[in-house]
Amino acid sequence: MTRKSSIREIPISQRPRRLADWLNPTGARKVHSLMDKVYKRKNLEMAWEKIRRNRGAGGVDDQSIEEFEEVLDEQLERLQREIENDSYTPQAVRQQLIPKPGQPGRYRALGIPTIYDRVCQQALLNRLEPIFEPVFDDACFGYRAGRSSKDSLRKVWRELSSGYEWIVDADLKDFFGSVDHEKLMTLVAQRIADSRVLRLIESMLKAGCMTKGSWQPTEQGTPQGGVISPLLSNILLTPFDREMRRRGYELTRYADDWVVTCRSLAEAKRALATAERILGKLGVALNKEKTRIVHIRNGFEFLGYKIKRGKRPLKLAADKVRSGANTGDLYAYPREKSIEYFKEQIRKLTRRKAPVTTQELIEQINPIIRGWGRYYCKAHVRKLFNRLDRWIVRRVWSHRYKRWRCCGWKTLPEHKLYGELGLSNLISLIPSLARPC
Repeated sequence: MTRKSSIREIPISQRPRRLADWLNPTGARKVHSLMDKVYKRKNLEMAWEKIRRNRGAGGVDDQSIEEFEEVLDEQLERLQREIENDSYTPQAVRQQLIPKPGQPGRYRALGIPTIYDRVCQQALLNRLEPIFEPVFDDACFGYRAGRSSKDSLRKVWRELSSGYEWIVDADLKDFFGSVDHEKLMTLVAQRIADSRVLRLIESMLKAGCMTKGSWQPTEQGTPQGGVISPLLSNILLTPFDREMRRRGYELTRYADDWVVTCRSLAEAKRALATAERILGKLGVALNKEKTRIVHIRNGFEFLGYKIKRGKRPLKLAADKVRSGANTGDLYAYPREKSIEYFKEQIRKLTRRKAPVTTQELIEQINPIIRGWGRYYCKAHVRKLFNRLDRWIVRRVWSHRYKRWRCCGWKTLPEHKLYGELGLSNLISLIPSLARPC
């Protein structure tokens, strides 16, 4: 008679059984009694200072930052009392349609909370960020302290230079408008055990929105424009980040914009199929029209850049090239939609009927020039910046003399525009080039 062994082999797996467990893979102790830290007066004051610095328009009550500040003590005292007594009820967000750059007739819906609700969201965000930040994956770069879009671009650039030449260029379909509240709250509850905090977050998600004077319920989605929405989006997509990386894929995500770099076409197809399955479990869908697999020779767009490997031979002989460029090198360039959007901003301010002086006009366009130029100044933009600089000067001349073909170069030469009037110069923003006199 054979004795049965009393030892059973139990398979050990380091992978969480559910995607929700990625928010607490080690089963660490959850955070309890958090609400008293949220409504603490010092925290509310810190939240208000952050909202005041960020400025922004009012919500459905039309109360501005200045009007809120006039009765600041009363508002913060009321907010503290309502959160403490569990009687706080957020108002509906005001829906604002923003035209999508380079896409005529298409709009992005922003949900703008009231100043009062924004202070509450910021106070909650102050307490939730330190809890969830250690859980977020290294593939996530959006809306995180110490991380920026430039960091994500550097990561992608390193991978492309290392031979990862096939790219899954993906786009999520109406991400902020289609977030599944139940799945999101399940993920939040993996780290937060305070039921009052969970109810507060859920009330913000279901506050509704005002569209053309009528209230509409929000059964799904999180307002794009809400203070806490970026954190919630990272919480929802963290299982996706961690599972993709666990399977060995080189994922880089900034908010809802992400790419996967691969070494072969077959690997890219597997990555796309895997991503679609994981996102489906999280209630998120891919935009099939904008999702594709491309080779670096054909290029792809990411965070406003067009990244591509050059194909055309250089015009100069190899011994005459001083910049270090070679045929077949990687290069980055502002995408066409970004260039057109920049020019459209300048056009609106420099129209000939604009009732401002030349000095006032320059003060208005300078922040736009500097902001756009600093974002792209390290790309391959020397010729582009030179062309745009000359175009901007002509726009200023056209505004000054009310006609396009004028003699502005005689009475208002470039050295006077850049010198006395202080017009910003795109070329001068390129680190390797000195500012022209």
